[in-house]
Amino acid sequence: MTTLTDLYPSRGATEVSVPRQDPVVWSAPGEPGPITGSELHTYERDGFLPVEELLSEDEVAVYRQELERIVTDPAIRADERSIVEPKSLEIRSVFEVHRISEIFARLVRDERVVGRARQILGSDVYVHQSRINVKPGFGASGFYWHSDFETWHAEDGLPNMRTVSVSIALTENYDTNGGLMIMPGSHRTFLGCAGSTPEDNYKQSLQMQDAGTPSDEALTDLATRHGIKLFTGRAGSATWFDCNCMHGSGDNITPFPRSNVFIVFNSVDNAAVEPFAAPVRRPDFIGARDFTPVR
Repeated sequence: MTTLTDLYPSRGATEVSVPRQDPVVWSAPGEPGPITGSELHTYERDGFLPVEELLSEDEVAVYRQELERIVTDPAIRADERSIVEPKSLEIRSVFEVHRISEIFARLVRDERVVGRARQILGSDVYVHQSRINVKPGFGASGFYWHSDFETWHAEDGLPNMRTVSVSIALTENYDTNGGLMIMPGSHRTFLGCAGSTPEDNYKQSLQMQDAGTPSDEALTDLATRHGIKLFTGRAGSATWFDCNCMHGSGDNITPFPRSNVFIVFNSVDNAAVEPFAAPVRRPDFIGARDFTPVR
């Protein structure tokens, strides 16, 4: 565990609520970039920013084809970076996809993508995590309510809230097929979860999260204060969201698959140290230790 001052204590005997200690938007006002001033204001207020058409239909087709290639490759399935559904044994996620695939590596370097990250975080950025998520129809399980920062702080050692994620839809996001849900404004409160972190917790948490999950009482309070926003949209749409947003998604029991590529950008000035509340670091393919800026 790290010896740095811990601004966001978690995984203790009791659940704690701490006001956010960091900015939401780190760039100076008027800093040039693909996000407009009004959009930045919305992101700062809500903790997220939807982009209706980040990718064209032709681009989506390329990424969909690459996703299919990856999830049907026996060598990738056998790799530890692939996470399978515990019941169906179908691939749920493939991590470090920007290293597995040059096509997804180009997406990471696309100025429409990395440019927004630099503008929000006010610095050069590196990829803390990337993955493709696959939610086939008829029973793919969801992700329970959580703050990514709580895990990245506790288990990966990210010191501050200077990290942004983008979820890019590669299939239609309906209101019924397990879409992303966020509590607007929840990014301004850090919820430190109760309970210790088991060793190698990541092996279980990537299939079904236990450590780092808030109590029903805390979630009820956040949802009552902030409400819940469900994201829908066409393939090629994207949602940028702050690392501390309380978010989750439901199971997909419809016939319609929901797949996306998920990229996490962290500021080079917020590089990971030792975990704040875990006995060991998670593997590099989940929490990167290569802090090389995206170029």
